[in-house]
Amino acid sequence: MTPQETTRPTCKITVIRRTLNPELAEEYCEGEVTPCPCFTEGQEFVCSLGKPEGFCDWAWRDIHPMVAVLLAGGNFSHGIFTGWMKNERTMIGCCSDGIRPVVFRIELIEPFR
Repeated sequence: MTPQETTRPTCKITVIRRTLNPELAEEYCEGEVTPCPCFTEGQEFVCSLGKPEGFCDWAWRDIHPMVAVLLAGGNFSHGIFTGWMKNERTMIGCCSDGIRPVVFRIELIEPFR
């Protein structure tokens, strides 16, 4: 790591739940549908503003704004978000797949010094 990389904040993204809406899958999808095959619960990724290697493009598009807010020093606990998240360094987000959404915990990590 370069000196600049060691002082830059990063985020840890953890897959906390893969869900499935079977009634919607039955009504709208062809064939058998299972929870998202792109992730496993407990899987972790560390990133800055760039998409982590192996991360689903669609899910990244959905949660990238939350990652950017945390990396820029923002939070989801104050101002219009008062009373929302218990920890100002954490946000819970998900991909927008209505049939099989994946839920992520996004945490700001202190830079290494």
